[in-house]
Amino acid sequence: MVAVAALLAVTLLGAIATFLVDDRYAAKFATAVSTIPLVGSVWMYYVYLTEYQGVGNALLSPDTVAFRQTIDWIELGGYTIQYSVGLDGVSMPLLALTGILTTLALVSSWTPIDERQSQFYGLMLLMEVSLIGVFSALDFFFWFVFWEGVLIPMYLLIGIWGGPRRKYAAIKFFVYTNVASLVMFVGFFALVFSLGDSIATLGLPEITQALVAGEMGSLAGIGVADLKLLAFVLMFVGFAVKVPVFPLHTWLPDAHVEAPTPVSVMLAGVLLKMGTYALLRFNFTMLSDVATGSILAIMPVAIAVIGVFSVIYGALLALAQRDLKRIVAYSSISSMGYVILGLVAFTPHGMGGATFQMISHGLISGLMFMAVGVIYNETHTRMVGDMSGLADRMPWTVGIFVSAAFGYMGLPLMSGFAAEVFIFLGSFGATDTLGTLAPVLTSIAMFGIVIVAGYLLWAMQRTLFGGYELETDYELDGAAFHDVAPLAVLLLLVILLGVAPDLSYGMIQEAVNPILDIGGGV
Repeated sequence: MVAVAALLAVTLLGAIATFLVDDRYAAKFATAVSTIPLVGSVWMYYVYLTEYQGVGNALLSPDTVAFRQTIDWIELGGYTIQYSVGLDGVSMPLLALTGILTTLALVSSWTPIDERQSQFYGLMLLMEVSLIGVFSALDFFFWFVFWEGVLIPMYLLIGIWGGPRRKYAAIKFFVYTNVASLVMFVGFFALVFSLGDSIATLGLPEITQALVAGEMGSLAGIGVADLKLLAFVLMFVGFAVKVPVFPLHTWLPDAHVEAPTPVSVMLAGVLLKMGTYALLRFNFTMLSDVATGSILAIMPVAIAVIGVFSVIYGALLALAQRDLKRIVAYSSISSMGYVILGLVAFTPHGMGGATFQMISHGLISGLMFMAVGVIYNETHTRMVGDMSGLADRMPWTVGIFVSAAFGYMGLPLMSGFAAEVFIFLGSFGATDTLGTLAPVLTSIAMFGIVIVAGYLLWAMQRTLFGGYELETDYELDGAAFHDVAPLAVLLLLVILLGVAPDLSYGMIQEAVNPILDIGGGV
């Protein structure tokens, strides 16, 4: 089917057209363009739910994957490069998340972006094209082009429309993520070259199945087991920068704080998911024997410790912040730590919960950043100590902000609660990979929820309640409808997935179960 190609083509043409539109019409034009991939991705999601249940995993059973299209393109270095795309239960929700967040982020840009609009909105759509490609490409060449393609719009969006230290933040973001891509690239091609003549394509399904079938040989005098370990570590480091996890996270707070609010929404909501998505596809699917400790027993425990440390470390750093945006930024490090813990548990609930957490965190973090952006637009400050009593002056925005904070804390009937319960259930019993440390590591990770509740309640009590004391010269005018509407939509989606998690969790399980089968998961 050409559905994915249509999404890519329409969004790319829309991005080019937006660059040519007069600044006065760019916002509305780009938003209108973005509704096409939004409607398309939601329609594909509906079709997937109703017609494609049980299609399996895109890398392990590609013949049954939904919306599959493969066309031979060129020969390069003895390998056939293909335009190959398809969607399974992991990529389909992330594609829909991309469509939803892009349109809502564009709407939330109408108020704060008041210069060079055509370039800003064109870059936002260009970033959406690359994100669609990352989550649907099944050939490494095209996947890598889209993967790198995300960096350029994000670099420009931070560097041109960001805060006072925007150039420093943009360069730091670009250097970190670009070096990480190089490290990952070396690790991946070590695997490809070790397969020798048994593989003549860069198709991700073909490479995965050759690795699973044991067709890997030694390379440059390095044995198969050592080569697998080396490739796993290189790819893990490359993707961990994008997640990000401790100690590779230092680019994230600067990028978030300096980026304009709509860009922060895309950064936290979708771009961080590229890292966890790639970890699931490459490390935990292609090299599941390394991830489960079959080659080096301490590997899953080491990864779990990194994840749990990121949970606590990110939460403690958030607790020490006074800038609302920086608080939300550091909390993302904590949330991504839960994803790492769920993946390495290698259990149905652990891996399924980790994938569900990618979707849930995308919605909740986007909601939190948008709410902070509306508060900043009205008060011209994000500092906790400068605000008090906003609940009386901005009741709708504050109500949604409080709801989003409760979602972050894992309140029942919200998507964050379902995601964390799945992860904890899966990791607590992960004795096959984590041994007797499974309940210990899970219990420590659960303590992170207490810290999250602590800093969010503290921040809300200081800024939202009590007497009105805004220590600036600005007056609150009240947020416009187009500022608050995206918040309401995201909040409804957070509640919808909290009440009915199987709208995503069912299709996710169908895609992760084949990984557990080859990895020997429980």
